[in-house]
Amino acid sequence: MTEVHNLRDVAIIGIGETQIGELWDKSLRELGIEAGLKALKYAGLHGDEVEKLYVGNMSAGKLINQEHVAPLIADYAGISEVPSTRIESGSASGGMALAEGYKAVASGMEDIVVVGGAEKMTDVGEQEAKDILSSTADQEWETVFGATFDSLYAMMARYHMDNHGTTKDQLAQVAVKNHANAAKNPNAQYPRETSKKFVKNAPMVADPLGMFDCAPISDGGAAVVLCPAERADSFDGDPVEIVSLGQGGDHMAVHERRDIGTMKATERAAKKAYKRASVKPQDIDFAEVHDNYTITEIMAIEDLGFFEKGEGGRATEEGKTELNSDISINTSGGLKAKGRPVGAVGLNQAVEAVLQLRGEAGERQVDQPGYGLIHNIGGTGASAIVHILRRWS
Repeated sequence: MTEVHNLRDVAIIGIGETQIGELWDKSLRELGIEAGLKALKYAGLHGDEVEKLYVGNMSAGKLINQEHVAPLIADYAGISEVPSTRIESGSASGGMALAEGYKAVASGMEDIVVVGGAEKMTDVGEQEAKDILSSTADQEWETVFGATFDSLYAMMARYHMDNHGTTKDQLAQVAVKNHANAAKNPNAQYPRETSKKFVKNAPMVADPLGMFDCAPISDGGAAVVLCPAERADSFDGDPVEIVSLGQGGDHMAVHERRDIGTMKATERAAKKAYKRASVKPQDIDFAEVHDNYTITEIMAIEDLGFFEKGEGGRATEEGKTELNSDISINTSGGLKAKGRPVGAVGLNQAVEAVLQLRGEAGERQVDQPGYGLIHNIGGTGASAIVHILRRWS
């Protein structure tokens, strides 16, 4: 792994997000603008102070028939002169956009960077939205033969169950926990609790995954403002430092992977992020992990090193991932209950991490957190990005 030296430290000084849900009365540009303006206001900044805009977006071309979305959002936000770039990496688009913003500031090329993410998924029917999600898998060797996004993750779930003893009760407990957290989040799509019995008895989507093992189709946006850490104290609010990031990759097609109960891209991204931050998994107080399916969270907490491989399901069932337990996982409600506006997911995770580290998360607040981790994956795990954030000292 190549080490990069002489980079500047980077801080998040502003955050903003929209409500997540089926937002029929708002367009993609409105969602992006709302989140970005909230983030600027939080930092006490004006649009003319922004030097660069990155926008995470997975599939505006198919979902709303609009490409070139970064300049579109910049234009309607009143900052058309600001250079803007769209970043696409499947459901990891938001996290990858954050990484690009981080690198722009850390390198010294820019000082004030806004990173946003937005997706408008409900302008098409549910089946069409699912087909678009499935296009982030391998089209030529998987989806053309009928494999859907749901069925590919169901294969991972069945493999994990067969090889590690993971149970449907343990999968259901992921949903129960995340809905309990979302009930404390005013921006969540499903801010209400559920029961293990309800989750297990939900209609089957792809065995062994039922309806409540799957994250919803969502609209929403989120944004953060970045600056050099040396300038962070000159802006409004308490800054949070991004101490490291790591990116990993893997085979595009699930059938090419030797072990489909492990996401190697996550392992690789986490290894880099921990090394660059000089921390270990046990130093992390909370994590927002990618849980587009309940099995994905169980694999993620193993692949990120919080629990041994095969222990994620049992750890969840024993309450070790609940709020203020061994490690607080998906305090926001995660994709499962907070919602899944795919291009915004990585930025929604960043917003939650900042709220936690600033002590502003309300009823879902983690006790005195020092480090938080956010984990965003694209497609069926061919790409992954991990950021580690730290409370400002």
